[in-house]
Amino acid sequence: MSGSGPLARNGGRPATIDVADIVAAGRELGMRDLSLSAVAARLGVTPAALYRHVDGRWGLEQLVGESLLADLELDDDPQEGVEAHLVGFSAQLRRFTLEHPGLADYLQSVFPRGDSGAALMMSEVAALERRGYDTSAALVLTNAAAALTIGLAAAEDHRSAEDHPEGRRRREEAAERIVAEHPALGAAYTRMPYVTGEVFTRLLLTAAIGGLVAVAPVGRPVDEIIAELGRRGGLVPSPGRDTGPEAVAAEAR
Repeated sequence: MSGSGPLARNGGRPATIDVADIVAAGRELGMRDLSLSAVAARLGVTPAALYRHVDGRWGLEQLVGESLLADLELDDDPQEGVEAHLVGFSAQLRRFTLEHPGLADYLQSVFPRGDSGAALMMSEVAALERRGYDTSAALVLTNAAAALTIGLAAAEDHRSAEDHPEGRRRREEAAERIVAEHPALGAAYTRMPYVTGEVFTRLLLTAAIGGLVAVAPVGRPVDEIIAELGRRGGLVPSPGRDTGPEAVAAEAR
């Protein structure tokens, strides 16, 4: 850091830091490049100095990740129906996640992990409650939409991290090899319309959310929703097995 900053060493004394300094340095680095050593170097201290404020790498990720999530304010058009609203929620979450490289991996590990993530989830639950869902059903829909979105965003984020000339060359070579070695598959590829990653992700989310909403209409009890999803997923209970919603949900996990 610059010698004029508040954390500069002065007369040989160690720099003093607080949580706000760690968050600021972590946000500057970004989630993809976040590490204890990188933050310590930016602040002009040793990594050991950070342990007085954060619980190792896990705590550092949570501190910075929750700070970033606090910036996400979800727009909710009250005129939208359930399906359109959930697609819009997913689109906003995806866009925000990809604007912060590395955030998808944080969200995938445990979500919600902290206060900002929990507030984000409850905001979406409240939006579904305003559309007639009870809290339990709203939470099922929110968790499902968030899990789908974060997973797809993580895949996109990983591709963008490898989007350099060598990576593109290898992908092109792999595609050419498929076309050459599998003529039928190659012919099918050439007939497919080109869509961007964003459009493809939105198509997948729209299809998945549409199916979810069809199983979970307003007013359907959450145990019936989970049981129906279990039946459609091939989780039909065998004779003598527990058929309660908790058992079906546990098997689905």
